[in-house]
Amino acid sequence: MVLGTAACLVASAALAAVQKKAGSGNGVGGTGEVVFLVEVALLLLVGRGLGEIMQRFGQPAVIGQLLAGLILGPSLFGWIWPQAHHLIFPNNAEQKNLLTGLSDIGVMMLLLLTGMETDLKLVRKIGAPAIAVSITGVAVPFLCGFTAVEFLPISILADSHNRLITALFVGTALSISSIKIVAMVVREMNFMRRNLGQIIVASAIMEDTIGWVIIALTLGIAGAGGFAVGSLAKTVIGTALFLVLSYTIGRRLVFRLIRWVNDTFVSEYAVVTAILIVMCAMALVTQAIGVNTVLGAFVAGVLVGESPILSQHIEDQLRGLITAFMMPIFFGMSGLSADLTILKDPHFALLTLGLVAIASLGKFAGAFSGGLISGLSSRESLALGCGMNARGSTEVIVASIGLAMGALTQNIYTMIVTMAVITTMAMPPMLRWALGRLPVDKDEQARLEKEDLDAKGFVGRLERLLIAADDSANGRFASRLAGFLAGQRGMPVTVLHLSEEQVTRTNTNAEDATARLKEVTTESAKEGHRAAKEETDGARPDKVEVSARVEKSETTQALAKESEKGYDLLFVGLERMRKPDGTFSAAVERIAAGFEGPLALTMSDEDATALSAKAFNILVPVNGTEASRRGAEIAFSLSPATDGKVTALHVAQRAGTGERARRGSTRRKAEKAVLDDTAALGRRYGYDEIQIAVRTNVEPDAAIIAEANRIRADLIVIGASRRIGDTFYVGQTIANVLAQWKGAIVLVVA
Repeated sequence: MVLGTAACLVASAALAAVQKKAGSGNGVGGTGEVVFLVEVALLLLVGRGLGEIMQRFGQPAVIGQLLAGLILGPSLFGWIWPQAHHLIFPNNAEQKNLLTGLSDIGVMMLLLLTGMETDLKLVRKIGAPAIAVSITGVAVPFLCGFTAVEFLPISILADSHNRLITALFVGTALSISSIKIVAMVVREMNFMRRNLGQIIVASAIMEDTIGWVIIALTLGIAGAGGFAVGSLAKTVIGTALFLVLSYTIGRRLVFRLIRWVNDTFVSEYAVVTAILIVMCAMALVTQAIGVNTVLGAFVAGVLVGESPILSQHIEDQLRGLITAFMMPIFFGMSGLSADLTILKDPHFALLTLGLVAIASLGKFAGAFSGGLISGLSSRESLALGCGMNARGSTEVIVASIGLAMGALTQNIYTMIVTMAVITTMAMPPMLRWALGRLPVDKDEQARLEKEDLDAKGFVGRLERLLIAADDSANGRFASRLAGFLAGQRGMPVTVLHLSEEQVTRTNTNAEDATARLKEVTTESAKEGHRAAKEETDGARPDKVEVSARVEKSETTQALAKESEKGYDLLFVGLERMRKPDGTFSAAVERIAAGFEGPLALTMSDEDATALSAKAFNILVPVNGTEASRRGAEIAFSLSPATDGKVTALHVAQRAGTGERARRGSTRRKAEKAVLDDTAALGRRYGYDEIQIAVRTNVEPDAAIIAEANRIRADLIVIGASRRIGDTFYVGQTIANVLAQWKGAIVLVVA
């Protein structure tokens, strides 16, 4: 409050001085723009300041932004000092339209971000509980709010002859949980990965989606001025068709657009611009079918978030713009539109308390009963009821639309905003209390450990693969391995066929060779897709998008340019990969010089493409380094536990007696830690037990070759690190292995 008062005083004095100069003819023009800039600066300053304070007290920042609008609006500033308030926020249409237009863009971008954070995979994974909770959690409070409007006095209704539209808006405002606030609190408590935390978030996602469909229908009715069958049918059919086309054809088109822009444009933030264009286009479509633009923005966000090529830094760029600029403007404007001075009237105060009680009890009863119906315990259902009671952002958006359309009066709007603030502030402490009472069972603990391994692992962070290959056996082998890995995780793959003149002596047509490599990659991706489905009991990863082209420019330059497009791992397969002494060919040197990220060098002196990926017998050396751990992850990923076999080899140096024995004891502890970590990694990929081989007091390269021959390995996977120098070098041990081993080998280098 002190922050808001001080800011208002400074702004009022500055504006008064500007207007005085303008009135005295000193040539100071554009006072409308000055007022607009002062309004924006105040909303950002006070909104950010109060948001920071709220977060320090365990409350969502959006509450601080709403309070900023209430403080700057007629509820406080306009009530205490009306002249200064009128100076900063003048009551004329032209001035209001500037801020309203910016606020409208803000709400669209806020819905875009909400959609991007909507995880449909999570909804599909949770299934029945989320569906039951979302249906009852929406239906019960909606009916409560809809019914409550029937008892409101005519004097506070926008249209005394048409309660239906008001009832629909109020019912919707009471029924939807705010996904942003729910997810924020669950994430803050480290409960996002817990079973119940995922049910809470998935239910909020479904409620948001159901809510925007209800809003679409409500807007259709409101636009027709009442319940007109023809207009409603148009809205229903148009909305249904829009959603179906968006989540089928639209999803693929958005992905291809983002990939094309990311891979083609050289200017900065081109993907962000493409996403905003998609948002505007879909918003225009929903507006054309008689639905508000916010539905189009929300669906656009969902499609963008589902795109497998959307990298984290692109999402962070958008989130930064929306969180830092658009959110304080919109929620501040929402607070400006409310007038809490009506609560001085006991009649309105009682109505507001009644609305808060109906909203809270209705949402709690709906979510609690949905939890019990879906088979959750009473404790879990209690936490669900507490967690779904945050209204915050979504209700304010709904109420703002209703106010702008004339479906809600200023008084009802203020009551809804008050309800949103109170329920949102009450939700975090209630949810913390409820979640703190839930223990972790054995199955859930196993899943959490698996996800912890993924979070700090290498394969779990891969999002996009690149293949640089020719039409040799090594090239086809690299394509098969990359496709199999991509298929398990639904990662898009790009096949880059390097020009024959640079890397191979074959005379095959480049376009035909590229098509063959693409076909090998696609077929192997299908195999990986099926293997992942079997491992996860039917859960399907995304289908792999494979693109391919011939690269005829200089290799180093081509790879350097390509790596800027956001690839996490490059598979390399060329006819000549290594020299007889175990060092690398000039072609591999050029590729390594051009690509800064991790490499997977695939090579074999035999035709390894004849091997079935589901029957690999793999040897992977492990020594406790991050490089060897990356190699182990790739090894486990390339050989599903249902068919393949992986042997982990550790080479140890054992000591004698005395001080050397004590040092040996420390080494054995380290050795055990390495093998335990490898075993845990194997369990993550379905191996209940892995084969462990320990060789002592022998050179590592000799141990690797001997063990590979002993187990008759089809494939050796080794993790290594680049050594500093003018040439591409990964150590003498690996050079010795490459010189001696004639079978298939994958060298994972970072």
